[in-house]
Amino acid sequence: MPLVNPARPRREDGSPSNWDRYLDLLIRRQVPAKFRQWYVRRVEDFLKDLKPTTLSALTAEQVTDYLRRMSARSDLADWQMRQIVDSLRLLLVDLAQVPAGKGVDWDYWWEGQRTLPPEHATIARSTAISADDRAGPRAIGVPRFSRSAQTFPILEDLARTIRAMQYAIRTEQSYVDWCHRFLLFCGSKPLDALGVPDVQRFLSHLAVERSVSAKTQSLAYNAVAFLFKHLLERPLEDVKFSKTRRQARLPVVLSRDEMRALLAHMDGTFGLMARLMYGTGMRLMECVRLRVLDVDFDNGLILVRNGKGGKDRAVPLPQRLREPLQAHLARVEAQHRNDLAAGGGAVYLAPALARKYPSAQRDWIWQFVFPSARLSQDPDSGQVRRHHLHESSLQRAVKAAGQAARIAKRVNSHALRHSFATHLLEAGYDIRTVQELLGHADVSTTMIYTHVLNRPGVLPVKSPVDAI
Repeated sequence: MPLVNPARPRREDGSPSNWDRYLDLLIRRQVPAKFRQWYVRRVEDFLKDLKPTTLSALTAEQVTDYLRRMSARSDLADWQMRQIVDSLRLLLVDLAQVPAGKGVDWDYWWEGQRTLPPEHATIARSTAISADDRAGPRAIGVPRFSRSAQTFPILEDLARTIRAMQYAIRTEQSYVDWCHRFLLFCGSKPLDALGVPDVQRFLSHLAVERSVSAKTQSLAYNAVAFLFKHLLERPLEDVKFSKTRRQARLPVVLSRDEMRALLAHMDGTFGLMARLMYGTGMRLMECVRLRVLDVDFDNGLILVRNGKGGKDRAVPLPQRLREPLQAHLARVEAQHRNDLAAGGGAVYLAPALARKYPSAQRDWIWQFVFPSARLSQDPDSGQVRRHHLHESSLQRAVKAAGQAARIAKRVNSHALRHSFATHLLEAGYDIRTVQELLGHADVSTTMIYTHVLNRPGVLPVKSPVDAI
């Protein structure tokens, strides 16, 4: 396809120019009119930068390198980078249909533009309070709680206490959330006047008026009980309240044919991540937070560090994913070298680890296996780092693939883990082995998967309709 030329809106024979065709495509793709001129400008900048003789002369590597360089620019917001990605995808894939367009991982470059917010569980404790320091302006990890701390200073003390006891960051955020709601529910009542009746009214309110699940109500109780025991120093006793009825729910499990159909609609970075989750049973955040040193190719293992409950475990590296993962890491390492050459290359490390090994944040082994396309700047220190992909990007990719495959089930990232466990049990593996691979503390948690099997010894019931 010849290069577009804004100075020639139409060809000599009167047929539409490439700019006309591109603008028509923007209209058909329902790009808002106010953005169309920006799409054209993004394409112009791209062509001026690479100066190809024709679009067909472009390579996927050139396009990918351009997107990488644009993503490293701090003056471009996330939405502007997505605009660049979308404008080039429409040009190269939909309009020109050149080979270079087919070789670019467009989903990664689109979804990878989302940076981690300061309150994200991975980095919250790099900007939140420490166990022994006074809170800063964004002390409690979640902005709305930081603002509410001015009304309820005890929330800062709560966060500090939780951190000193080395609870997980998500537990900290959840407990602060529920205690904040509890204090709001109690209104202006002094802290020393709060007691069991207030807790009972709050928990009954959640069950009766808010219709929360039993799990949510239990979480709220645990948070408030922690507040009373460790902050108010008045442990709760004999708390009676209306309880939400706990319902046992079976996990969503995909059949092997459904799994093949799902993965057939996933390629690139997210396709590799989905295959790893199904092939290893990793949880969503365990996959997203993998670092280079966690992949042991020699021994065929993936080390899952600091999983649920703070535990480490090893899972097998699927043989058929060995080469795709090695190729992926080669691309990530090239990107890391570019970051180092530009004066960056840092990655987030836990504060204690960063203090012990100050230079480790730029070492290759500590980089994330699935890094974000964008660089992020710490709002406090100003340091630029490359975090991992936002987990919601993978969640959306899995959901979209399930819809494309027309799977009539609720397909999400956790269904990959459920399917891993169920398919292993179907293959005859011992439930204790599956428990260890999943990282379950209690085998009773793993037993839930036996209820969705249909094989002798587990569900030995033959439907009577099959006999007529």
